[in-house]
Amino acid sequence: MSSIDPDLRRYYAERAPYYDAVYAKPERAADLAFLHDWVPAQFEGKRVLEVACGTGYWTPRIAARAREVVATDATAEPLAFARLRPGAESVRFLEADAYDLPANLGAFDGAYAGLWLSHVPRKRLPAFFAGLHARLVPGAVVVLVDNNEVQLKDFPIAETDADGDTFQHRVSREGVTHRVLKNFPTGADLESLVAGAAGGIEYRNLDNFWTLRYRLR
Repeated sequence: MSSIDPDLRRYYAERAPYYDAVYAKPERAADLAFLHDWVPAQFEGKRVLEVACGTGYWTPRIAARAREVVATDATAEPLAFARLRPGAESVRFLEADAYDLPANLGAFDGAYAGLWLSHVPRKRLPAFFAGLHARLVPGAVVVLVDNNEVQLKDFPIAETDADGDTFQHRVSREGVTHRVLKNFPTGADLESLVAGAAGGIEYRNLDNFWTLRYRLR
């Protein structure tokens, strides 16, 4: 059984047919022009594990430069869309829990997660990184990309719980309101999370997104 929040899984299952709309906003065009080149370039010739790939927006872009890509997600509906992406024919797609990545995936020298870390509860961050790092070889390159606080203009914080996790209320096209965990870590927060296991930590704050790149020691 998946340990991913069932409300979050339902939200992304319902949203799968139109998830790519998040990338179509005009104000994000400059950031994405940079990221479309920069993200794949980090994985040239590598065996890459993509965590929480969703509908696979980034997957074929990474696959075009990587030696091999294994893309995982905990929800079947987005994976069905990801498998149909042009350029994803060589990708191995698997339904897998981001908090319990199976050992039989093998070892990787690259890992990517896009728009995922913000959905991880604060208490679960150390376990998530430990599980991810367990699937990687020393020297592996890890890249994370997520929304920065500019996104709050569209989806303000509606709730904050006792652990400091923040939640947005998002209404789907079907009119269903979902309570979605969405945290906004600072660069210092991110660096402190991986400092014990990582070297060469590089944080960048773009107009709409942040990026974190590091090498596993």
